[in-house]
Amino acid sequence: MPSLAAPVDRRLARRITFFVALAVFAQEATWDFYDAQVPPLLREHITSTAVVGLVMGMDNLLGIFVQPWIAHRSDNTRTRWGRRIPYLAVGMPLAAVLFTLIPLATALPALIGIIFVYSLVGNSFKPIAQALLPDFIEPDRRGRANAAVKIASGLTVIVSALISALMVDDHPKLAFTVPAVLMLVCTAVLVWRVRDNRSRAYQVAVAEDAGRASEPAARLRDLIKDILRDPNRSRLLVVTAVLLFASAWFSSRSLFTPYGMETLGLSRGAAGSLTFPSGVAFLVAAYPAALLAERIGRVRTMTIGMVVFGTSLGLGTFVPTPAATVVAFCVAAAGASGFLINAAVVLWNLAPSAQVIGLYTGLYTVSWAAGGFIGPAIVGAMIDVTGWRYMLLDIAVVTALAAAVTLRVAVLSRRHAVSL
Repeated sequence: MPSLAAPVDRRLARRITFFVALAVFAQEATWDFYDAQVPPLLREHITSTAVVGLVMGMDNLLGIFVQPWIAHRSDNTRTRWGRRIPYLAVGMPLAAVLFTLIPLATALPALIGIIFVYSLVGNSFKPIAQALLPDFIEPDRRGRANAAVKIASGLTVIVSALISALMVDDHPKLAFTVPAVLMLVCTAVLVWRVRDNRSRAYQVAVAEDAGRASEPAARLRDLIKDILRDPNRSRLLVVTAVLLFASAWFSSRSLFTPYGMETLGLSRGAAGSLTFPSGVAFLVAAYPAALLAERIGRVRTMTIGMVVFGTSLGLGTFVPTPAATVVAFCVAAAGASGFLINAAVVLWNLAPSAQVIGLYTGLYTVSWAAGGFIGPAIVGAMIDVTGWRYMLLDIAVVTALAAAVTLRVAVLSRRHAVSL
């Protein structure tokens, strides 16, 4: 059977990394613009902020159910184009068309209907493009590749902000076509240049198919049960750590503006702008975090990153000034890169077979989305008890839980002699 860890052409690895980064950039550009501009459309029809938030959370809720299922489907797809590209070739253009229809809906039922269908289609290929990385790239270089993809994803915030600033006020409907066109162009390039039936993981999966020709493919629920019942809890713990750290990360982002207003005494606009330097800090630290993981280990890098993240925010609690808060968030974002760049790679490397890499990518994206869904609510409840003054310390507590879970993964990896 071919080895998934065998050396791969470095030039090919760089090409695949570029194309995957391009696909993720296109996807995230639409989602960032969606998050920024769909709420005002909903508020034209809905007065309740809670209801607007509920509709905006629909995509995360759908993702919890859709992403693992579609990722598992892609694992078991066999075509002359591969197992991932067919889903991207269909899903991304369809999502782009649906995206352009969102601002054209004049009635609330039509608007919610289009949002629902767009969220459903958008979630159907969200983990697929990222799964191409472990399909093509050997385990020891996946961190670098994932860092490049995360950088591309981070740049979409800037792109979304530019589109909003330059087009939304004068051309609100036309503005939605810009991310859509980006997605169509990137899809065309990806489909033209990439055939994942040539990837090592695809060929390993085909060889595994031949070896169990008389046996049916494993069902999704059986694969999930395998993770839950495995005496070595590493896979389950990594998924749990991702959920917990996502809770901390999204809380630090989504609750920052009211924190700046309530604790730092800033206006709404000034408070919201303070997170921009930390976004730059994350982009700068992403690739070094991948290199560090190759030297000292991914789990150790993840743990150090979370300690830096939590400690920086914890210390920021005691100096509640705008300047100190910006510094705290910049250091925290740099630390967060240690976790964010390497967590998916650890989960990929724990996959028992090339046959299930897509599913494991789906589990990562679902646990991350679930953390983003429940984290702000949990930290919000803590704020109700402690007050806004101690929000950063509340987030640090959640981060400490994530770090404790990750430390347990390190213990298990040493016990079972697994290199992570």
